[in-house]
Amino acid sequence: MKTKLSTSIALATTLTLSGLALSACSNNEQAASTDGGTDEVTTLRFSHFMTANDNINTEGFEPWARKIEEESNGRIKVEIYPSATLSKPGATYDAAAKGTVDIGMQVQGYTAGRFPLTQVVELPGISNTAEQQTCILYELYNSGAISSEYEDTHLLSLMGSGQGALHTVDKPIRTPADMKGLRIRQPSVVASHVIDTIGAAPVGMPASDTYTSLQRGVIDGLAFTWQPIQAFRLDELLNHHTNIPFYNSTFVVTMNKDKYNSLPDDLKKVIDDNSGLVMSNRIAKIFDDSNDAAMAAAREKGDTMIDIPDPLNDPDWKGPLLEGTQRYLDELAELGLDGEAVYEQAKAAAVGCKV
Repeated sequence: MKTKLSTSIALATTLTLSGLALSACSNNEQAASTDGGTDEVTTLRFSHFMTANDNINTEGFEPWARKIEEESNGRIKVEIYPSATLSKPGATYDAAAKGTVDIGMQVQGYTAGRFPLTQVVELPGISNTAEQQTCILYELYNSGAISSEYEDTHLLSLMGSGQGALHTVDKPIRTPADMKGLRIRQPSVVASHVIDTIGAAPVGMPASDTYTSLQRGVIDGLAFTWQPIQAFRLDELLNHHTNIPFYNSTFVVTMNKDKYNSLPDDLKKVIDDNSGLVMSNRIAKIFDDSNDAAMAAAREKGDTMIDIPDPLNDPDWKGPLLEGTQRYLDELAELGLDGEAVYEQAKAAAVGCKV
């Protein structure tokens, strides 16, 4: 009886010690997990309006997401939601600010009045390429000229998309007179002012609606950079193109501030190392290469191509473009913003940023 009791006590003691050892081991693993974050995975939802097969998504955002996952050893996963499935094209920045999405990309011009000083960079004659425009944006941001417009989020990237062009279905545009009475889709208030000054009717709509609007005759043409022409299959409908830098769209990619601040320092570094100019310049180059490729495809197709590379010194275009520019700057002044100073700074930056 005593032998059985001794055996039972020994067995219980062994099990207890084993349990304590396992518990200690488990606690150590948990501590390691807490300190290093090796087990916890943070999923970031990235919303944008471009289609899934748009090369800005496939060559820009998707590789960026993979790199974030690789460099974080799988501790960050970026889920991309294209085609505005999580947030409307003009409300994505605010969705990121509020935390409805973790990361968002949108065109600043899609939200009128939200980024008024940034949009000075869209004005005629400021830039000719996406890379140059991206450089100008960062010159203004780093100097503090436009940084206040992004204080409610953690900024990841500012980028240009290259100069805008005019694309029409039936009527080629060689002079401002050719635009009179046409309904032209406008991407921003800056482009809208210029189009209206010329005598055409600016029509606001997201890029995703342009195909059906052209097809149904709701609009006669559109102001667009070249890159989306193929991405949205607009090359099937458009026949005439006027290459004129009368506006330049800008983009912002940003992250919810609380989400960023919740990350441990090593994961913040992964995000930081792959953001800023690193991200912006890579995507700007995709824009520039795509713009050139889409333009070459239109020439090969036999579309009418009209080039007006220096419209601010063109006798036909100079007047209305400068008038549209001043109209926008005057509106900024009415808001108490020194748009003139930012405009002069942008023009000066353009010289050093010329690619």
